[in-house]
Amino acid sequence: MDEAFAVDLARQTLWIAIELVAPALLVGTIIGVMISLFQAVTSLQEQTLTLVPKMLAVVVTLMIMLPWILEKLHGFAVELFENLTQFAGLS
Repeated sequence: MDEAFAVDLARQTLWIAIELVAPALLVGTIIGVMISLFQAVTSLQEQTLTLVPKMLAVVVTLMIMLPWILEKLHGFAVELFENLTQFAGLS
């Protein structure tokens, strides 16, 4: 396995990781901004008000996205195992 191949494999791995966590991070950010606006308008500064809804929103998002996440991970794993000889430098 040469350096270019290793760098490409690392790039693919990081890109898959970013794709998989992006929806949950986006939902958490949107919910966080909405709650912050609500707190600013009402002057209500309760810590659990920010944490619990964001956690619930992220968990629900991950549950909804789970089939897509598993499909992406399965495809990436299949691609890795199909090219296993290249990783070992046998071809």
